[in-house]
Amino acid sequence: MTSGAELELRQMIFDQLRREVAEKGSLTRSELSAFTVGDTTHRLIDQNKGIWNPRALQATLSIVSKPGSPYSDEEIGESLYAYAYRDGSINGDNTKLRRAYELQLPIILLRWIRDGAYVPVFPVYVTRDDPGRRRFILALDETLRSVSDPLHLDPIERAYARRLTKQRLHQPEFRGRVLLAYDNRCSVCSIGHAQLLDAAHIISDSKEHGSPDVTNGLCLCKIHHAAFDANLLGISPQYEVHISDKLMQDPNDGLMLIHGLQSMDGTELTLPHRRGDRPSKERLAERFADYIAAG
Repeated sequence: MTSGAELELRQMIFDQLRREVAEKGSLTRSELSAFTVGDTTHRLIDQNKGIWNPRALQATLSIVSKPGSPYSDEEIGESLYAYAYRDGSINGDNTKLRRAYELQLPIILLRWIRDGAYVPVFPVYVTRDDPGRRRFILALDETLRSVSDPLHLDPIERAYARRLTKQRLHQPEFRGRVLLAYDNRCSVCSIGHAQLLDAAHIISDSKEHGSPDVTNGLCLCKIHHAAFDANLLGISPQYEVHISDKLMQDPNDGLMLIHGLQSMDGTELTLPHRRGDRPSKERLAERFADYIAAG
């Protein structure tokens, strides 16, 4: 396969991945192992290794980033990531990742979020081969491949890199973790269509302690997410849903208002099965105080 044809195939895979991630938040190992694009099926993850080098392709297609793994990526500066060589020779499995760099072919970074579940981040570019430190340098965006000094960004480049990292890495991973924890169901109304679900921060990510942790998140449908952000819906530290007087006293007889909001007042939040994934009561108390203060 020529590099041009390979790039075209990768773009087709990326297009389908984008639709799948929007629908599901994360993908299972089984789904990645038999990923359908049009009339063909492609493997997007190796059976045993953290790097997938398809025999039919010239370059690596995906790498896995898992916390605690010797091959996980680590942030460098504000815009780049390092991925360690595989053990042993600098060649072997590393050869095709080096070819991705030489041919400028984008790859997929599979962020491990739980056993058998991953959030794909793509396209990711190999921007440098660093044999002295036995690592490759990766960029989340084509624009960041061409900056003059990626380790020392100017203010405009830094702002762009921070926004990009948030949009391409932190937000999708946060959404994937939260939707998985809540079994792809709104914690208020239990609607189960992932396309209609968001991962809502309890404490805003604009605040220093608004970290992208599952315990700082709620799985909410878009109407309840909007109401939560507007302090029209509050959730107490006892996991009770509250609807504001403004909505409760609204004379409008619309079905969404009556059944989607007013009828939720006093109901109990649906919680994740795993206790470690449940929303922090301390964070809910802080956020609920904002709701009360808003009247």
